[in-house]
Amino acid sequence: MDYQTLEALRRKHPAWRLLTAAHAPLIASVLQDAFIRTNIRTHLQSELISRLEDHLYTLRAEPGNEAFPKSAGEYLDDWASDEHGWLRKYYAGSVDEPSFDLTPATEKALEWLAGLQVRQFVGTESRMMTVFDLLRQLVERAQSDPRARIADLQKRKAEIDREIRDIQKGRLEVLGATQIRERFMQVAGTARGLLSDFREVEQNFCRLDRAARERIATWEGGKAGLLEEVFGQRDLIADSDEGKSFRAFWDLLMSPARQEELSALLQAAFAMEAVQALEPDRRLLRIHYDWLDAGEVAQRTVARLSEQLRRYLDDQAWLENRRIMDLIRQVELNALAVRADPPGGNLMPLDEPAPRIGLAMDRPLFTPPEKTPIEVDGLDVDMDLASLDALFATSHVDKARLMQAVRRLLQSRSQVSLQDLVETQPLEQGLAELIAYLSLAADDPDALIDDGRRVAIAWIDDAGANRRAFMPAVIFKRPAQMMEAVP
Repeated sequence: MDYQTLEALRRKHPAWRLLTAAHAPLIASVLQDAFIRTNIRTHLQSELISRLEDHLYTLRAEPGNEAFPKSAGEYLDDWASDEHGWLRKYYAGSVDEPSFDLTPATEKALEWLAGLQVRQFVGTESRMMTVFDLLRQLVERAQSDPRARIADLQKRKAEIDREIRDIQKGRLEVLGATQIRERFMQVAGTARGLLSDFREVEQNFCRLDRAARERIATWEGGKAGLLEEVFGQRDLIADSDEGKSFRAFWDLLMSPARQEELSALLQAAFAMEAVQALEPDRRLLRIHYDWLDAGEVAQRTVARLSEQLRRYLDDQAWLENRRIMDLIRQVELNALAVRADPPGGNLMPLDEPAPRIGLAMDRPLFTPPEKTPIEVDGLDVDMDLASLDALFATSHVDKARLMQAVRRLLQSRSQVSLQDLVETQPLEQGLAELIAYLSLAADDPDALIDDGRRVAIAWIDDAGANRRAFMPAVIFKRPAQMMEAVP
């Protein structure tokens, strides 16, 4: 923090320029209300202009206040310019209207301004306990000696057992109201601080995306060199401490069990009387969903980088294919030009107009033919062939007729079981007709086949014998369009 560094920050850093701007109170109040207070990361241009016009109208209504001559749109473009850099203006997805987001430097300036206000109380105990917990994790988790790790775990186990014995004896220590409020305020501050960290991560990815687009636009070498350079930069960010921490945080956040646990803890914390006395912001209950939204923005930035690389490869492949087609076209035109008067001399003959490609791995492996052994010793040449007629005595079941019967019953009922259907219209073709009903139920999305319940279907066959089959319960339901037609 020498003089030269501070002088460079004063001239170039957007946060410093914001604090020394002529309209700093207007800029800070508008951006704080639009982005920080509402936990909204992105605003469309029309939404942000409407908010800014409301602020300007209120300020201009004061007597003698003519310090804001520009329109809301001009102010936004001014704040998003490279000269100031307080907002980021970009086009998100397929939306034609530009969007605005805070830059990390602006958010730092707003946090510093918010820290100038008088706090309710300054908590020190919870932060000291946080330091102890982090140091304990640092020392214990970094310990590579198994015996030392086991000794630490045994010590913690003894402390837990002693606490259990104290609770069983009625000595239960709980946090006081001041301690609860202090810890809750630290949790709230840390949770909101994560959203600021996401903006810095996103800015790094945006910087990588912009650099990759510039390199692609000005690249004149081969594809391999460009891809190696771009992917090297991406791996440099992904393998950095910041990238690894973001990836670990994202994996934890995407766990459904972690999300449910965090929701339950937030609900329990807000239910405490000491916390309710602070009148906390209810938006903190869904802070993990804000984390998800912020993380998805960073992920989409990486996806845009991948899409840009894919588009570059597609363009390069198209250009190469076009060059090949131009060469082939030129050869064809030259051949047509000399077709009437072919050149003489010793020409190189071609066996075939195109090469034959025979890849070794395309050849299938040899499979020996399977020979089915036939036993002829046990055949009875005098066997009565009339006994085989039953194999060819097949009957056709008209499924359309069965479906009509189902539809006819469903006109007066919302659903009908196969048992009721058989009682109303007995089986005419026995088991074959029963199987046809099962086939209709399997193909009908409105039908239900309950494998957990068995029913008995009885009928009389052609010989007059009573037959009975045990099968899953089948229920036909009236289709939605048929229900709309029935009054």
